[in-house]
Amino acid sequence: MPLYFSYGSNMVGEAMAGRCPRSRVVGLARLARHRLAIMREGFLTVVRDPRRSVHGVLWDLALSDVPALDRYEDVGSGLYAKVVQPVITPGGPKRALVYVGANAGPGVAKPDYLAAVVAAARAAGLPADGIAALAAFGEGGEARLGPRALGRYGSPV
Repeated sequence: MPLYFSYGSNMVGEAMAGRCPRSRVVGLARLARHRLAIMREGFLTVVRDPRRSVHGVLWDLALSDVPALDRYEDVGSGLYAKVVQPVITPGGPKRALVYVGANAGPGVAKPDYLAAVVAAARAAGLPADGIAALAAFGEGGEARLGPRALGRYGSPV
């Protein structure tokens, strides 16, 4: 079963259980050298940034659940694409599927979507800087973290 790194609406456990009932949460993870962005469609994506990191939830994704997740992420129309990226976990680095938006905006976050993502981030126990990075989009911006800030797993964010 592949690992899958979620940083947006798929951190919402109940919603993910409906889409991918055979998949299970592994724990928290961090995607290094990336930052969050809002696509023109109002949804989150990640973009490369050598000084930043994105916090999220790591899933053990059942192969039978992949088609449903691809449909949800609208891979067929090109809204998101799947890539494999290294993520940092408390047990060390792992390779995981990451859905990356086709465009990095600029866009404006959909308020209900963002509220659900921030609530899911809190429920999952994401570190404060990860929650702040998400919540800042509701304030019309994004979190600005200095290059010396440290993430939960001791590496620069």
